[in-house]
Amino acid sequence: MLGVFSSAIVCPPDELVAAGCRTPSPKITADALVKRFLETNSSAVSMQIGDNVQFAYSHHNESALQPRSFGVKDEIFCLFEGALDNLGSLKQQYGLGKSANEVILVIEAYKALRDRAPYPPNHMVGHLSGSFAFIVFDKYTSTLFVASDQFGKVPLYWGITADGYVAFADNADLLKGACGKSLASFPQGCFFSTAVGELRSYENPKNKVTAVPAEEEEIWGATFKVEGPAVLAARE
Repeated sequence: MLGVFSSAIVCPPDELVAAGCRTPSPKITADALVKRFLETNSSAVSMQIGDNVQFAYSHHNESALQPRSFGVKDEIFCLFEGALDNLGSLKQQYGLGKSANEVILVIEAYKALRDRAPYPPNHMVGHLSGSFAFIVFDKYTSTLFVASDQFGKVPLYWGITADGYVAFADNADLLKGACGKSLASFPQGCFFSTAVGELRSYENPKNKVTAVPAEEEEIWGATFKVEGPAVLAARE
């Protein structure tokens, strides 16, 4: 799966910008990245959302235990990869029908977060149990929300393209060819929200997330880590 966002939606993280400057390497534009994704993934689907967002996904080479899905409701777009162990109980909590899948559940959970302010963002993601990574874009508010499960069971990466777009994908090689060293693994147990304005840990919401410059031989430009001792947030 792939989500690409212009600087009108999300400011490129300083840590990834700095990583790319330390070790200049070839990059391509956001449009070229989406084109490459479509060319290398059979039966891929892409969509342009306004002037500043592109989504693309494919079921090519997906895991049977961690399928990819896409959904949209009330101008909220979501790409989801993985499976929730507690989907049944969460559907009851959010008043969803039996046929609702993970992507619809995440959209409803995001809507609850947006409309029940000041509902803590870490509560929304902290209630999800299983293997997952997802990208949510709210067209109505131009808000981006991205998260990965606490164990990093579903890989997720982010980087900066040649024209300054921030890209998220489940394929490291795809982004490496597009973002050069302005690339990092998205940290497990964390979420990024443009409404909050930064990367945060939902498992340890009081602990700061910092970036450590990577070694020259690594494909990453930086590694994001949660500081301090682990104190798991309440899920209730």
